[in-house]
Amino acid sequence: MIRWRHLNPHVLVSVLVLLMMFLLVSPCLAGEKTTLTFSWSSNVGPLNPHLYSPNQMFAQAMVYEPLVKYSEKGTVIPWLATSWKLSPDGTVYTFQLRKGVVFSDGTPFDAAAVKKNFDAILLNAKRHAWLEFIAQIKDTAVVGAHTFRLTLRRPYYPALQELALVRPARFLAPSAFPENGNTADGIKKPIGTGPWVLAESKLGEYDRFVQNDRYWGPKPAFAALVVKVIGDGNTRAAAFEAGEIDLIYGGGGHSGAQISLDTFKRYQGDPRYTTQVSPPLLSRVLALNTKSGPTRDLAVRKAILQAVDKDALVRGIFLDTERRADTLFAPMFPYCDVKLAPYAFVPATAEKLLDGAGWTRAAGQTVRSKGGEELAIELVFVGKDPVMKAIGEVIQGDLQKVGIRVALVGQEEDAFEKRQLSGEFGMTFNETWGAPYDPHSFLSSMRVPSHADYQAQLGLAMKPELDAKIGEVLVSTDRTKRQRLYTEILSLLHAQAVYLPISYQVGTIVHREDLTGVAYGATKNEIPFEKMGRKP
Repeated sequence: MIRWRHLNPHVLVSVLVLLMMFLLVSPCLAGEKTTLTFSWSSNVGPLNPHLYSPNQMFAQAMVYEPLVKYSEKGTVIPWLATSWKLSPDGTVYTFQLRKGVVFSDGTPFDAAAVKKNFDAILLNAKRHAWLEFIAQIKDTAVVGAHTFRLTLRRPYYPALQELALVRPARFLAPSAFPENGNTADGIKKPIGTGPWVLAESKLGEYDRFVQNDRYWGPKPAFAALVVKVIGDGNTRAAAFEAGEIDLIYGGGGHSGAQISLDTFKRYQGDPRYTTQVSPPLLSRVLALNTKSGPTRDLAVRKAILQAVDKDALVRGIFLDTERRADTLFAPMFPYCDVKLAPYAFVPATAEKLLDGAGWTRAAGQTVRSKGGEELAIELVFVGKDPVMKAIGEVIQGDLQKVGIRVALVGQEEDAFEKRQLSGEFGMTFNETWGAPYDPHSFLSSMRVPSHADYQAQLGLAMKPELDAKIGEVLVSTDRTKRQRLYTEILSLLHAQAVYLPISYQVGTIVHREDLTGVAYGATKNEIPFEKMGRKP
């Protein structure tokens, strides 16, 4: 029942829109004790386990499982593989697979199925070039019905962590493969071994998952999970307050800003709801283009880093739920506590840097220029993300004070990603990926044009040297050498002011009091719906 007296005026219109939409949706989508109702900004996609957008990571993790899993304790634990042995030279992994596991359509999970999936991944190796682990695979072999061998070209220390990622090394039923065996061409149906099965999708409306009756582990408490497509935070808040969705789970990385922090803070003070804030998950940063536009000038990049008042930003936008970041990675991540001196907020120093580099303001002018070029920078963000927009507006105001014009460019998510891949940005929102990606997987991806980082770094004269160091650290077997290389890599990126670190990002959850077992996943891309239940 909708509690009209509790609704804020600014969401009433959104509620009316939602009511019209809900009248058109099957009654099975809401109001059932056995159904958990969630929301997302888009449909979950075809759920190909070996591909990327538009496949949504949280949903891929619901359907597909890895050989090994990253645990809440920060360790790699057995999952579809119950054990493994590593050869003395560090290149051969022999996995013993869990017996009795079947895919949701009844197809056996065995070593042949594992190999078939790895073969499909390797057919599309160029698409996975961001992940060094794929490039290191030399051979795969079926040793026995439940024994699988993976041979690498060189010892690769993050191998198990990258086997635990949501994609691409998860397993589709052989029965769902296309006839040519290449899943890059599409799959017949999303059939995995995970606790959930995708039962129905309606474009722009919802996706419905049901419990996998053949699941080898503890089955979800809910018989069904409905993910409603809700495009913006205000409408999502309206749906939550109207009782049409059970929880809002977001804020950490790919989950995006599901609601504004103002709205979340309001829910924190509402006794009808339960809220949670996660520990820091990853770094929220801006990537600065070193190849084109005014940010190709190191002095401009350093000035930007010293002209943004991050303490005020954290107080004003994050309401102290997040902590100011001064480095690309939080010191808590392996090899990342390298004691880099932060760029302090000193606008006067920023102005001196710009003056010294020839970016000056003529009398009566508010924006600096040099050789006829205006000091104007485009900041690209996801238009529907309220937190990105708010941060952009603060940065725009801070940089205006030192003579830098910032144009805020809001984009649809697909267009935003295309700009990152093509380098069409002066500054763009970016983030590290958290555990178990940081720092190795994130740094590995910098060497190929798969994310904004590659384009942001292309103007660095030492880019080839940087990429070589990243390649070297990933296959280093000497921990002392590995730390030295990481220190050199992170120090170089810091000195070149490629990134404006903003805050160490947290996740936020708000849910109704009748839900139980609501918690964060071991990684930012996994939502443990299977552990959630409802009070009688």
